[in-house]
Amino acid sequence: MEGKKIEWKERTLSVLYPRRCPVCHEIVSPVGRLICPDCEKKVSFVKEPTCLRCGKEIAAAEIEYCYDCSRQERSFVGGVALAVYNDVMRASIRQFKNKGRIEYADWYAKALWERYGEQLKRLKPDALVPVPVHRSRRSERGYNQAQELARRLAKYMGIPVWPGALVRRKKTVAQKYLGLGERERNLEGAFGPGRQPVKGAAVFLVDDIYTTGNTAQACTRVLLEAGAESVFLVNVCIGENDG
Repeated sequence: MEGKKIEWKERTLSVLYPRRCPVCHEIVSPVGRLICPDCEKKVSFVKEPTCLRCGKEIAAAEIEYCYDCSRQERSFVGGVALAVYNDVMRASIRQFKNKGRIEYADWYAKALWERYGEQLKRLKPDALVPVPVHRSRRSERGYNQAQELARRLAKYMGIPVWPGALVRRKKTVAQKYLGLGERERNLEGAFGPGRQPVKGAAVFLVDDIYTTGNTAQACTRVLLEAGAESVFLVNVCIGENDG
């Protein structure tokens, strides 16, 4: 019922304020949709089998874990992602993250819910926790993209968003420019517990992109140390398996 209300509201707003497609970035056609039908076909949605820990695609189910998860410590219990982080989605996320296309989060959240809604409900989370951005980056962008995604997903799930559960203590270099060892050092002390208590809570950690998992692991460690019962990942995009 809640999903139908959201869809009706989206259609109404689309007529009054034509939205841009998260793939071609032009006005969506037909009116009322969140993405152009032909553009949606260009998205490489994550397919089974996937890594039992992070949700990356893997070659065969019997492998169980992707290259990164089989070689690095993981404290999160699992994860899902909507699409493979290829050129199409890289351009989409860039617009969403740095060009003010906040409305793209509407389609990301809806598509995540359509693909994983039943699975996510079975996990019975208490709240969604967005990965925080440093205050200087938030000031530049005007928003935290992970929080915008979490807010929309929370409407489908009927649970709260806890943006104060984590804080970003230092501004880090973008992970994509660093090697594996450099990425780990870059994130040392980057996150800390916020004022929102998480003790005993099962939380979904929400972010736009998952690549090697270092950011997710750093945030998960802080949440668990603050008393969270478990952490499950929800991402828009996920990198390809390097193994």
